[in-house]
Amino acid sequence: MNSKLQWLRNTMNSLDLQGIIISNPVNIKYLTNIDAEGILLLTRKDNIFITDARYIEHVHSILTLYDEIIVYDLKDISKDDYENFFLFCENVGFEEYYVTYADYKEMIRKYKINNLVETEHIIEKQRMIKDKDEISNIAKACNITDDCFKHILNYIKPGMTEKQIAKEIDEYYNINAEGVSFDTIVASGENTSKPHAIPTDRKIKEKDIITIDMGCKVNGYCSDMTRTFFVGEVLEEVKEVYDLVLKNQLQTQEDFKDGANTRLLTKMVENDFKLHNYDLVHSLGHGVGLEIHEAPYISYKSDTQLKENMVVTNEPGIYIPGKFGVRIEDTVQITKFGSVSLTNSKKDYIVI
Repeated sequence: MNSKLQWLRNTMNSLDLQGIIISNPVNIKYLTNIDAEGILLLTRKDNIFITDARYIEHVHSILTLYDEIIVYDLKDISKDDYENFFLFCENVGFEEYYVTYADYKEMIRKYKINNLVETEHIIEKQRMIKDKDEISNIAKACNITDDCFKHILNYIKPGMTEKQIAKEIDEYYNINAEGVSFDTIVASGENTSKPHAIPTDRKIKEKDIITIDMGCKVNGYCSDMTRTFFVGEVLEEVKEVYDLVLKNQLQTQEDFKDGANTRLLTKMVENDFKLHNYDLVHSLGHGVGLEIHEAPYISYKSDTQLKENMVVTNEPGIYIPGKFGVRIEDTVQITKFGSVSLTNSKKDYIVI
């Protein structure tokens, strides 16, 4: 049996669960590498993946004997089969943060389960700590992102629109990776004051400020990087803000390590921004893995300790409505005594 399924079975035993129903496709991908529609059941004896005829061949091409997963075609399962899957299981876990109330009632009816038990993000919490293969996939995605940024700096010219630049980034990722890990953000001029700006038909001008937030996927794992740069020259009114953001981004990189507290990390940046009459309007960072935003979350609302081999973003930003914004972001691996940046594009004043 693969190590992740074995971990889950061990965890089930400690929680007095005799079975579990995994509905979240991201968690199914994490546990089995299956990226097809379906549901994963861990019963007393078996690991079962239920899908339909469209995906049977694909699923079998992914799994090995080592996975010890039985694949069922949906059309071949009878009412009695469903009722027997969790026979003699007193407690069966389910993903209460993912399924709807209608799903919950249907599970009880279909499987004849006596006691459905909330599992409180046990898989998502395990996903926070990356293994060597996961880190390798994220690092590859980050390398491609660095390469894409070099490409785009040479590509951008005044007169191009934000949409044109975003399209070029997306096409680069479609060729060199599995596509984007989120909708590419390209913002210029006054649009940079919007943290989650959507690319528009605004044309790049001389003396513009540009923010690009981009990432790709490798084997399902994401990268995430933001750079703010300039056309022709850096305006004096922007330098103070850029320097403040970069100082805090570099300091946070130094402070990231095993045992560091996410709330304290955030407060340190917030306090420095407030000393200069600015605010940190979004989280300082978030976990990155099979999802672009996953636990842990680095914000004043979070009270979590960073752990070795977590992969998170470091992304302070300042936004002045109607004028401009600056964000600098890297994907970072936490180590025992520090951290390693997996995205390594230059961060000093970038002028094209």
